[in-house]
Amino acid sequence: MPFEYPYTLRLADTDAAGVVYFAEVLRICHEAYEEALLALGCDWRQMLQQSELVLPVVHSSADLLAPMFCGDRLLIILTPKRLRASEFSVRYHLFAQDNRDRLLARARTRHVCIQRASRQRCDLPGAIAQWVDGSA
Repeated sequence: MPFEYPYTLRLADTDAAGVVYFAEVLRICHEAYEEALLALGCDWRQMLQQSELVLPVVHSSADLLAPMFCGDRLLIILTPKRLRASEFSVRYHLFAQDNRDRLLARARTRHVCIQRASRQRCDLPGAIAQWVDGSA
C-alpha cells in the first residue's frame, strides 16, 4: 500500500553547487521508509533492541531526474512490493509537493528479512508482510 511522506530539503541535503547531493536522496528515502513503518505501528527501539529479526537493505539505487534545491518541498510516495517470502522492495517517487506531475527523482531499495543470530533468511513478520502485500 503506498505511503506519502512530505519533506522539505535542508541546506545539509545540498552540495557545493546548491543542489541536492545524490547520497542524500537515499537518506531521505530511508527516512520516509522509517516513517511508513512507524505508521504501521512498528516500534524501532523494540525492533532494534529485542527483535530476533532484522531487515537490512541489500540493494539501493536512485535516479535524479531534475535539480532539487534547499527549501524545495517534496512529496515522497513509497510503494512496497513483495519479491519472496523473505524479501521485498520499496519504490520511491519524489515529486514537487505542489505538482505531482513533476517527478524529480526515483529510487528503490531491496530488503531481506533475516534472523539476527543466525543470519538466515526468514519470512517477513506480520505488519510488514501485510504492508508489502497491500493489505495493511
